[in-house]
Amino acid sequence: MKITNKMMAECLGTFVLVFGGCGTALFGHVNFIGVAIAFGLTVIAMAYGLGHISGAHLNPAVSMGVWINGRMSLKEMLLYWVAQIVGAIIAGAVLLVIWKAVGNGDTGVFAANGYGEAFTREAGRHYLQISCGGAFLVEALLTFVFLMVILGVTDSRHENGKFGGLAIGLTLTLIHLISIPLTNTSVNPARSISQAIFSHCQVWNACSQLWLFIVAPLVGAALAGLCYKVMAPKEN
Repeated sequence: MKITNKMMAECLGTFVLVFGGCGTALFGHVNFIGVAIAFGLTVIAMAYGLGHISGAHLNPAVSMGVWINGRMSLKEMLLYWVAQIVGAIIAGAVLLVIWKAVGNGDTGVFAANGYGEAFTREAGRHYLQISCGGAFLVEALLTFVFLMVILGVTDSRHENGKFGGLAIGLTLTLIHLISIPLTNTSVNPARSISQAIFSHCQVWNACSQLWLFIVAPLVGAALAGLCYKVMAPKEN
């Protein structure tokens, strides 16, 4: 498959992920469980719809883990990053247009990720206050778990690979159930970038904390790529 086709698939898939997941958080009038399910469903849909084209990474951290594990080149990973971030930002822009169209004013948190007292106060009483270090640990650890599942079910030696998309989507749902009350769940730098740049709060700045939701998932993904390589080395 040509790299341009793969980039188009990654751009579209990441758009759907952000639009579906963050859109549910913004407009769905559902609780954390509903948002978690929405993110899981979008991943399942895109995995089966676009997985045969690009692998449906939809996430720079996933591409990082796949690259570290030796399943793609550095150049291809960087191109995936570009496509994923572009798709996510387009989704964020469309969500902003809809937000304004339904008569809302300032965007507030706008489904962005965050941590600390100011974020908790702005996001609402259902969120728990967590420190910078705690947020970093949560995001890195959960991304590690996510990548270990992804690398496992997409391993060519896996006997039930056709169920990979379902396993990945359910894992992402579980991750959201754990961490939405803590950081609003990133484990995906593209998703975090897309919402942070459109968020506008009086007492909290999403962009000032964005670095954590880029670095922590990439660290977790890199560790998973290395760990899986040690746990399941390819036979010579």
